[in-house]
Amino acid sequence: MTAEPVTTQQPAAPADGPPAVPPTVRASLSPSRAADFKTCPLLYRFRSIDRLPERPTVEQARGTLVHAVLERLFDLPADGRTPSAAGDLVAPQWDRLVTEQPELAGIFPDGDPAGAAEFLRSAAALLEGYFTVEDPRRLEPAERESLISAVVDDELLIRGYLDRLDVAPDGALRVVDYKTGGAPREAFEARALFQLKFYALVLWRTRGVVPRVLRLLYLRDAEVLDYAPDADELLRFERTVVALWRAIEQATERQDFRPRPSRLCDWCSHQALCPSFGGTPPPFPVGVTGADPLRDARTRPAAPGADE
Repeated sequence: MTAEPVTTQQPAAPADGPPAVPPTVRASLSPSRAADFKTCPLLYRFRSIDRLPERPTVEQARGTLVHAVLERLFDLPADGRTPSAAGDLVAPQWDRLVTEQPELAGIFPDGDPAGAAEFLRSAAALLEGYFTVEDPRRLEPAERESLISAVVDDELLIRGYLDRLDVAPDGALRVVDYKTGGAPREAFEARALFQLKFYALVLWRTRGVVPRVLRLLYLRDAEVLDYAPDADELLRFERTVVALWRAIEQATERQDFRPRPSRLCDWCSHQALCPSFGGTPPPFPVGVTGADPLRDARTRPAAPGADE
């Protein structure tokens, strides 16, 4: 399936920078952290409250690399956005990522150049899948790797990073998300759409436009999944997000974040601390009163099958 082209020009940034957060805002929530709580409240606690470190996996690192290459690909002139050019970006982008995130270097033990070389080849193969579903020479994204945010319920800042936003000449919006895992199984598809609906809600609240298309590009299987939301659906989704935030606040007040075992436990970095696996969580941090602090930053790539 091949995606249809959408073209636009990059909008100018506001002269005075992003709008200030209203003083009434008490917490923030990203789609990843919201999905964590929906998947497993204890996982949310480990990541957002305890802020436990997680060692990146090969799958996560590959996803980070592919996203970086696709972002930089659109820096090239349109006629230069070829499979060969994308392949040429793989090694230098990996070097940049390792410099910026030294922990990524640890996924390959010293003396394993073959493993590192295969890793780079596998990333290049995923990029070939991208060119199967899209022709980037016919696209001029409006935004790439862009942080968007909106305030809902007067007190909650919702925000997240878009992989890509396309704007058609008639002003229609298309949110595009790259997935380096395989085509979705039903449970994982629902999680991926939750993430895109989150972005759609932010865009609707800040720009007054409901995105026409939410698009998932599954690079491994070269498949496209399109979803068309409407205003009524986003209004219901907004209520769901607010209710989720209130549930997080209640759990924080009670210091009660219970595990919810599922197939995603296979990719969890915190099994040793989880009661479902015979572990004991660390003491609840002293002085934690908010659900998701405003300092919450972009998180690392999700485990395979979660946001991928």
